[in-house]
Amino acid sequence: MPLARLRRAPGTGRSPEHPASSQGGTLIVVGIDGHKNTHTLVAVDPLGKRLAELTVAARPAGHLKALAWLHGFGSVLVAVEDCRHLTRRFEADLLNSGHAVVRVHTRLMAGVRRSARERGKSDPIDAEAVARVALREPDLPKACLDGPSRDIKLLVDHRRTLVAQRTAIGNKLRWFLHELDPELAVASRGLRRLCILDHLAQALIQHPGTLAAIAAELVADCRRLSERINALESQIRRLVAARAPHLLAIPGCGVLGAAVIIGEAADATRFVSKAAFARFNGTAPIPVWSGNKVRVRLNRGGNRTVNHALHMIAVTQVRGDGEGATYFAKQLTIGKTKTEALRLLRRRISDRVYRALLADQADLGQPLNPPPPTPVSLAA
Repeated sequence: MPLARLRRAPGTGRSPEHPASSQGGTLIVVGIDGHKNTHTLVAVDPLGKRLAELTVAARPAGHLKALAWLHGFGSVLVAVEDCRHLTRRFEADLLNSGHAVVRVHTRLMAGVRRSARERGKSDPIDAEAVARVALREPDLPKACLDGPSRDIKLLVDHRRTLVAQRTAIGNKLRWFLHELDPELAVASRGLRRLCILDHLAQALIQHPGTLAAIAAELVADCRRLSERINALESQIRRLVAARAPHLLAIPGCGVLGAAVIIGEAADATRFVSKAAFARFNGTAPIPVWSGNKVRVRLNRGGNRTVNHALHMIAVTQVRGDGEGATYFAKQLTIGKTKTEALRLLRRRISDRVYRALLADQADLGQPLNPPPPTPVSLAA
């Protein structure tokens, strides 16, 4: 049976594989603990009481079995532990079948497990903790199908891997060149330039021996990686220019920085506000006060990749003479240190990036304020 037809299948009788079904339209929350080979599902009622559980293979046949099991409940909200490298295919099948799916960060589950009556750790315990977090937290990020932002993230991650490989090869090549001939020293970042690599290849022909032969191979590897990296950058540039003109219009935001933000943030509408986006990227401070004196400290959590992209935008703005530099100088005049002023600017840029992401999605015809996930009612 196709996955899309399970939602439309007639009949709402109780499935023989689980002992409980919804009563009177009561919302049932199903938590999922995903693994490489299996997925464990646990259904709980609005009070957090476990109703049923199921473990299926992390394969298409197991997904069909899980969807048929979910079909026996009335109103279903599915909560998935946020391990997208393990559950991405299952999430897509759930979304294509019409289910509302939210993601639960793993750190939210720890407190629920500690407060549970059942001690220990197992797949059903983790799945139940996921479901109870979904009951407790009303503003969890909702899952959505992969789109262009996923393609951009894959390209950015692949480019980062190739750059790391080129750096490792270049470090070894520099030592070999120094041993062969100190006059072959290459300037910093020179191994990125194809003309310099061609010059090295010609120079190494004049040096006999195994060391020169290995160095020539490393030069060829650097050239191959550089050509591939340049091709990826061109591909990323085309995708980002078509998808995020408002983001690129922010002073200091380059193509690669914009690509990182788009790929990591994915759907900007999943953040309920600019404050939620700031918590996601780690620019929102953490309150640490009790009493009358309000104090906050630096947030070292959040998505550090996006945080680094915002930091680079802030540093670039400070070096210029635009609005960011003016704001930075103003903070210094009122007594802030350079580090504190840069953090404040980074938060200010986070808010602007959030507005730009929403504007770009609006231009692409995506809703700015989508409704919250609506449970799928299968009752007659």
